[in-house]
Amino acid sequence: MTYPVDMSVKPEVSAHFDEATNTITYIVKDPNSDHCAIIDSVMDIDYAAGRITYDAADVLIAEIQDRGLTLDWIIETHVHADHLSAAPYLQQKLGGKIGVGDKIMVVQETFGKVFNEGTEFQRDGSQFDALFKDGDTYTIGTMHAFAMYTPGHTPACMVHVIGNAAFAGDTLFMPDGGSARADFPGGNPGVLYDSIQKVLSLPDKMRLFMCHDYGPNGRAIEWETTVAEQKANNIHVGGGKTREDFISFRTARDAQLAMPKLIIPSLQVNMRAGAVPTDQDGNPMLKVPINAI
Repeated sequence: MTYPVDMSVKPEVSAHFDEATNTITYIVKDPNSDHCAIIDSVMDIDYAAGRITYDAADVLIAEIQDRGLTLDWIIETHVHADHLSAAPYLQQKLGGKIGVGDKIMVVQETFGKVFNEGTEFQRDGSQFDALFKDGDTYTIGTMHAFAMYTPGHTPACMVHVIGNAAFAGDTLFMPDGGSARADFPGGNPGVLYDSIQKVLSLPDKMRLFMCHDYGPNGRAIEWETTVAEQKANNIHVGGGKTREDFISFRTARDAQLAMPKLIIPSLQVNMRAGAVPTDQDGNPMLKVPINAI
């Protein structure tokens, strides 16, 4: 696959860090128009209290409205297991299309069974406005963007490349953070390594924006790096580390990790494009499957 990289386009990127989930959400603006996209939004949840709010999303809305921007796209890099998407709320307030990788159907099929969803839960990705295949292009104002299929963390992961900026989702972390786990259903460390190599084949000066950062060793939160920095210094794949080394390390490391605190609500909501499931009376309701994940 030859991807349509255009390093001459330099989108304006505004980053918003969500402390509760260590997620970075981006507003990506076309430098030649007032059009923008939102990548990996967050809906707030107090899981213990069963309460959902939209403080993080309201910050995005305020910025877009204050800047007089038009929202073209609400992009999900994958079905997140550690935070809930605010996509429907943002779309209601600002418009735009909600897009995700077309392998969302694999995720819906897998977790539709886990959560014992009935036939009313569509497993065809129809909850989203666009399903991207590897290499598919779309526009944000005058900017051309494309989706790069990067499975391994989940079956539906995609890196979105917009001019000289690539939004990596969970495929990569900052160089001192390494990479995401590959032990969720449909994950695979060897496939993840191959996907990372695809990302690292982009131009060295490509800006890479992370979906998460945890401030390893107490450093300040960061979210932007480059392909060159990742190739040289990423602690899991940089400096010529082999596929076999990565599989061995990732497998051992993943066996030690606890499940994300919000995996149960996140999967139910995010496989529905950010919609909260309801019970038979139409009330918002989440399930807790036992010993199923």
